[in-house]
Amino acid sequence: MAAHFITIATFLLFILLTASMFNFNQTLAKERNHNPMVLGMAQYSRNSLPRIPRASRIRNSSKKPSEILDMMEPLREITNGYLISLNLGSPPQVIQVYMDTGSDLIWVPCGNVSFDCIECDEYRNNKLTIAAFSPSFSSSSSRDLCGSSFCNDIHSSDSDYDTCTMAGCSLATLLKSTCPRPCPLFAYTYGAGRVVTGALTRDTLMVHGNSPSATREIPKFCFGCVGSTYKEPIGIAGFGRGTLSLPSQLGFLKIGFSHCFLSFKFANNPNISSPLVVGDVAISSKDDLQFTPMLRSPIYPNLYCIGLEAITIGNVVSAIKVPLNLREFDSRGNGAMMIDSGTTYTHLPEPLYSQILSFLQSAITYPRAKDVEMRSGFDLCYKVPCKNNNTFIDDLPLITFHFLNNVSLTLPQGNHFYAMGAPSESTVVKCLLFQSMDNEDDNIYGPAGVFGSFQQQNVEVVYDLEHERVGFQPRDCAVAAAAQGLHKM
Repeated sequence: MAAHFITIATFLLFILLTASMFNFNQTLAKERNHNPMVLGMAQYSRNSLPRIPRASRIRNSSKKPSEILDMMEPLREITNGYLISLNLGSPPQVIQVYMDTGSDLIWVPCGNVSFDCIECDEYRNNKLTIAAFSPSFSSSSSRDLCGSSFCNDIHSSDSDYDTCTMAGCSLATLLKSTCPRPCPLFAYTYGAGRVVTGALTRDTLMVHGNSPSATREIPKFCFGCVGSTYKEPIGIAGFGRGTLSLPSQLGFLKIGFSHCFLSFKFANNPNISSPLVVGDVAISSKDDLQFTPMLRSPIYPNLYCIGLEAITIGNVVSAIKVPLNLREFDSRGNGAMMIDSGTTYTHLPEPLYSQILSFLQSAITYPRAKDVEMRSGFDLCYKVPCKNNNTFIDDLPLITFHFLNNVSLTLPQGNHFYAMGAPSESTVVKCLLFQSMDNEDDNIYGPAGVFGSFQQQNVEVVYDLEHERVGFQPRDCAVAAAAQGLHKM
């Protein structure tokens, strides 16, 4: 879910939405080390590295260092994305948010009563309960200040005026980064026009260790306390390369992280969750993985991008060559393929996308389910036979992505065609869950393609930030979850 800071014009329009945003009737209270951290992820329907204060506390300090190196959070599964839990405040309030490698900002809904999500009827109709953070219930919560680097980062696109000057900061305090005034409200936009407005807030973040008694606290952790959103009802933990991201604030931006996304068949299963590993343990002992180089965009440097060279359908000898803009950036810095856990399905540009459809149609002889295509919006659905109404005949052609550095990733079964419902009359309808880059601007500005989370299921993905590379290895993520203690069954 690629994000960028909202333009001033849009900000001035959307800021009207914040008129009621901070009617929380809440008063904010008074104002790292490089240990690896292991988190669980729940599946859902959806400049300089900051120094880590020595004041960061590790409870149960009598524990040996090796016993508190790995940090873990067991989380539940839902559908259509992956959630991680943030334990914020004193005492901790648990808020589940999307894990998003396509953005930087970490934000949570704030104010149980006053949080307002506009055009979020889909969530309300499904009676989805969204937990909100209450700053007034935390003794360690405070507003971020104008003198902070995070405030400067979130308002970096406000080039027409200095928001902290308008807030009353003198030039002398701005130059010294000592202005004591609260950081002004921000507006942050994601793809598809999703917008959130809020205030940067500081509070304690607690992460759990590999045993129930080991925990670590990160004081003055910075996140957005959001009171008004447009089409974005659930918080987001940005894992991008920017200063505001979670890996950056925890001190892992020059080390890395890895994840192994469970199959969507585990959605709504409270007994198992996907392992997310942050720190040295995520990178070490990964000799069995194939690594492709990270490509750093000169205009979107915080995104994780790689180069795609070709795509193979089934067992054909010749691969489909992809356009040059998927392999590298052009002179303006656009192109390449972004890896984005915040985008569900892989997006490919035209005419490559249509070529993929054409190859698949030639290779598959099952009858089309065009009625499902009309209802679902997916372009290729087939009626696939199954035995005893419960066993699928999964002989649909596999799809292999060929990345730079001779890295090939064959998508595991279920990562390209997916059953859209229960079997009926000894058949099940399966649809190709790829999509076209449907806006012409998508093919001109920014990444030329997106590798979505659905295609990353049962694949260990390693972001080696120290060596600027991304590794892939097909893996049974349920087994990996059990090895991390995230499987309760």
